[in-house]
Amino acid sequence: MRIVDLIVKKRDKQELTTEEINAFVEAYTIGEVPDYQASAWAMAVLLNGMTSRETTDLTLAMANSGDTLDLSGVVEIAVDKHSTGGVGDKTTLAVEPIVASTGLPVGKMSGRGLGFSGGTLDKMESIPGYRTDLTEEEFLAQLKEVGVVLTGQTGELAPADGKLYGLRDVTGTVPSMPLIASSIMSKKIAAGAQRIVLDVKVGVGAFMETQEEARELAEIMVEIGRLAGRQAVALISDMNQPLGIAVGNALEVVEAIETLQGGGPYDFREHSLEVATHLLVLGGKAENEEAARQMAEETISSGAAWEKFRQLVEVQGGDVSYIDDPSKLPKAKLIETVKAERGGYLAEINAREVGETAVTLGAGRQKKGDPVNHAVGIMIHRNVGDQLAAGDDLFEIHAGDEKTLQEAKQRVMAAHVWSDEAVEPLPLFYGVVK
Repeated sequence: MRIVDLIVKKRDKQELTTEEINAFVEAYTIGEVPDYQASAWAMAVLLNGMTSRETTDLTLAMANSGDTLDLSGVVEIAVDKHSTGGVGDKTTLAVEPIVASTGLPVGKMSGRGLGFSGGTLDKMESIPGYRTDLTEEEFLAQLKEVGVVLTGQTGELAPADGKLYGLRDVTGTVPSMPLIASSIMSKKIAAGAQRIVLDVKVGVGAFMETQEEARELAEIMVEIGRLAGRQAVALISDMNQPLGIAVGNALEVVEAIETLQGGGPYDFREHSLEVATHLLVLGGKAENEEAARQMAEETISSGAAWEKFRQLVEVQGGDVSYIDDPSKLPKAKLIETVKAERGGYLAEINAREVGETAVTLGAGRQKKGDPVNHAVGIMIHRNVGDQLAAGDDLFEIHAGDEKTLQEAKQRVMAAHVWSDEAVEPLPLFYGVVK
C-alpha cells in the first residue's frame, strides 16, 4: 500500500485498518517513510483524531516495533506507574519501595528531565554509583530476586515512538490526544507491566492545563489498556503548584527519604500513598482501597519501605552511605532563604514558573544532552491557601553562582500571587478513571 493513501484517508476523516496502521509504523521504523510524509500523517491525526481501536492498534504497533519484555516468566504479576510529568514530582522514589516492600514486584523504566519537568533518573543519579543502564537480563534478574527495579529504558524499546516523538516536537503535533496516549502506553506495554497506574497531571505546571483535557487523556489510556489486555487506572492530580517542597534532584531525593522514614511534607506523602493504594489493589495485594491504604501506611511505619529503598539503591550500585546520611548528597554553593514581603493569603504558586526557574539554575535540561547539576534547586515552603505574615519564610534558592541565584529569587517571588481574602487550598486529586 502507498503511504500517501493512508495520509489521504486520515485527512478525509476515515478510519484506518489495523493492517494499514501496522504497515505505516513498520515502514516508518525502518526508514521507508520520509519525515515529510510522517509529518503529514501526524497532522492529519491531530486534526481528525482516531477511534479507540485505531489508537490501540497504533500503540501495539509501536510497542512491537522493537524489543519487548515478557515479565511473566520471572514474576506472576508486575505493576508499574507512569506520571505525565510535573514539578517536584518525585513520587516514584517513594511509591516503588512502598509497593515492592509488600511483595508486589515493581519494574520501572524511567526517563530523564527535559524542559521544566524533572526526570526520575536524574534524581537517582544524585546518589554516587547508582546505575541507570541495566541490561534486559539484569532487569529481569533483579525483578525476580529483589522485586524492584528503577532504571533507564532497556534495549530498543518502542523505537517507532522515539522517532515519531522527535518528529512531533518540531511539527506542531505534540498536543494530539491519540499520539500522546499511544506514546505513553506503547512504552509501558513494551516494558512488560500487566497492571498500570497512570498519574495524569493537570494545571499550569502540566501538559494538560484543563481538567477536561486531562480526563480525556486518562480515559483514552485506560481504554487502550483494556483493549490491549492490560489493567489500568488513571488518577487526575493537581499540578498548579509544585508537589511537596523540594524541586531539584538531590533535594527531591532527601524529601523522598524523609517521607519513607515517616516524615516529609503532607501533600507529597498523601499523593504517594494514594498512588501506592491503587497499585496494591490492581496487583491483587489488597481487596479494596481501604485495606490497601492501611497496608501502604504500615510499610512506612514498620520501616519496610525504607529498607526496600536501601536495597534498591544498593543492588543497583549506589553508595547507601549517601542515603543513610543525606547530608552527604550534593549541596549547592549558595543557599538563601527568601522571606515574604507582605502578609496575606497565597492565591497561586505557579508550578511551571518554579520548574522553569529550576532549569535555569541547572537542575534540568533546556535541550537533550545538557548536563544536570544535582545540587541546585528550590524549596517551596508554602502552599496555596496558607496565611502568612510579612517576614515569614517563603522559599529557598539553592544555586551554583550569585547571578543565577538573584535571577531565581525574582522569578520565584513573582510566581507567588497574593490575596487579601482567604483562599481555598488546592485539592490533590480531581478524580479517578477506571
